[in-house]
Amino acid sequence: MSESNIIKIDVRAVLKSKAPKARVPKFIVNYLRRIVHEEEFNRYFSENPDLKNLDFIEGAFNYLDIKTSVEGEENLPPKDGKYIFVSNHPLGGLDGIALGYIIGKKYDGKVRFFSNDLLMNLHPMKDLFVPVNKVGSQSKNHAELMQKLYESEDHLITFPAGMCSRKIKGKIVDLEWKKNFVSKAVQYKRDVVPIYFKGRNSNFFYNLANLRKFLGLKFNVEMMYLADEMFKQRGSHFSIRIGKPIPWETFDKKKSQSDWAHWVKDIVYNME
Repeated sequence: MSESNIIKIDVRAVLKSKAPKARVPKFIVNYLRRIVHEEEFNRYFSENPDLKNLDFIEGAFNYLDIKTSVEGEENLPPKDGKYIFVSNHPLGGLDGIALGYIIGKKYDGKVRFFSNDLLMNLHPMKDLFVPVNKVGSQSKNHAELMQKLYESEDHLITFPAGMCSRKIKGKIVDLEWKKNFVSKAVQYKRDVVPIYFKGRNSNFFYNLANLRKFLGLKFNVEMMYLADEMFKQRGSHFSIRIGKPIPWETFDKKKSQSDWAHWVKDIVYNME
């Protein structure tokens, strides 16, 4: 692969594209470069230009010395079905990547997962990602993409909270789980597989989130630090627990879809 084809992260270029008329001070650019680990990402990209998808994840985990162990692997359903894997979201990045790797290996690479903006910048994994929060003029195209996705043979990983866990009353927990995965499970006849991912971000991350909430700021400032949180996990070991599949027929009219989503969330946290 030629040097010109190697993926690079360029914070200054991103800032210019988002706000072309703004004059961002150099010290702010340099700070942002540091917290997004621009240099480390680009070094890894340049040293591994041909790695993609599951191979890219495996290489990245070796680079960061990340290890995982799986309990309940016998609960993974057979390959001939179509499933939605739902999990708590303690990390905001590494948890999605780890689950994508584990489930992708089990199901011959037939896996896609919903991704935030942080992961969408990891272009070598773009075949695995499904972008979230598409609105406005893109909403129609996004709806068509979702229909094709749920009708496909790919297994789907989703984090129903939509954002990573926060520290609430001393515990690291997800916010409210949205009901979308329940409605899609019923509509497309996909069984749901609950997963509990054991992990946490730094106290700095949670304190910043709580401070932002206290100040009434709507912009999630703490999300800017998710790349930094990822690198802080260097050398970590994560435990992943897989529960028994829940048949899609379970989600009947006895409960609202929001109540069913809360019910599945309880199942996941009871696996803790």
